[in-house]
Amino acid sequence: MEKKDPYASLRIKEFNIFLLVRFLLVFAWSMQFIIIEWQVYSITKDPWSLGLIGAFEFLPAFSMALFAGHIVDQKEKRNLFALCIGLFSLISLGLYFLTNPNFTEGWNSKTILYLIYTLVFFGGFLRSFFGPTIFSLIALIVPKKLYPNAATWSSSTWQMASVLGPAFAGYMIYLIGVNISLCIVFALVLCSSFLVFLIKRKPIMNPKTNEPISKSLSEGISFVFKTKAILGAITLDMISVLFGGAIALLPVFAQDILQVGSKGFGVLRAAPAIGAFLTMLITAYIPISKNAGMKLLTAIFGFGVCIIVFGLSTSFWVSLVALFFSGVTDGVSMVIRQTILQLKTPDHMRGRVSSVNSMFVGSSNELGALESGLTAKLMGTVTAVVFGGTMTLLTVISTGILNPTLRKLDLTKDLEKHEAS
Repeated sequence: MEKKDPYASLRIKEFNIFLLVRFLLVFAWSMQFIIIEWQVYSITKDPWSLGLIGAFEFLPAFSMALFAGHIVDQKEKRNLFALCIGLFSLISLGLYFLTNPNFTEGWNSKTILYLIYTLVFFGGFLRSFFGPTIFSLIALIVPKKLYPNAATWSSSTWQMASVLGPAFAGYMIYLIGVNISLCIVFALVLCSSFLVFLIKRKPIMNPKTNEPISKSLSEGISFVFKTKAILGAITLDMISVLFGGAIALLPVFAQDILQVGSKGFGVLRAAPAIGAFLTMLITAYIPISKNAGMKLLTAIFGFGVCIIVFGLSTSFWVSLVALFFSGVTDGVSMVIRQTILQLKTPDHMRGRVSSVNSMFVGSSNELGALESGLTAKLMGTVTAVVFGGTMTLLTVISTGILNPTLRKLDLTKDLEKHEAS
């Protein structure tokens, strides 16, 4: 039997450039989100305001997702990616000016807050294009037999940036303040906008470039709902992220419950991503395709337990360990989900399928932030987090009982088929 090469996709030059661009973007986006969370809560001292950040990003990302997928399948991917990065840089620049005391001197704090929400809203609109563009571009850079390996390294890069971005943001807030930290974000995005042009333009795989948008969208939705493995996995992940959105309330825990300040906030925010990143590195060597369905259910159940422990903890170290293992379990879930999507999605539908996935899973991060902010307002912060973790456990149990197709899912044959092609 041929020995697996865990670094196979990393031997492709364009894929390495892609990973570098993705790292810079996720690092910058993670920094920006953390800085804005900190700034907004510092202005309002209201956990509901953190939920609103999620709402203002969720609404455009969710409502535009299907249309974005249609556009991605119709357009050349490298240039579309470059356009998205350019628009992201404008949003970062706007946030830099809104947090600059010299620029906003004499402004009402509510005006600044509403303008921050406005830029977050446009960021959500832009994010609806990022997901399907990145997902489609990977498939055009690496051969099919390397999809699982590429998905693992791409997700690992995302997690690495998610590890370093929040921790760096928390430290920079403490060291140089919010405004200069956002200047760093802008510089990182600007750098990625130059690097992306080192990737060559790619062919458009969709033969139906003039297909009516209504038919195109219905085809994408229909494919997802007919493919039970995809539908089951992303639905389960959506529910867990929706009700396990404790991360959105971290500024409250850091400032008011654990009382660890901005440095502790950055460490807590990075802990889940560290756990997920380490898990993904391990899966590059030890594939988790066999009995993938049961592993997915077990991982999300463990995620729910970790969220409950975090919500009940009043110790910084217990909270840190709980968040770390929530990342470990989430990392397993993410690798399985991305492998399912890459293996079972035809090339000409990648944009639309990825958009449906972003509606289920990606946007549920923001909706989860809204749910966490609302329940924290109604129940109290600790009760809200425990409630979310409990709902995650109940969802996993009911899904395992009611969806035997997902429970019995095994990806071994799919991997062997692609490796043979």
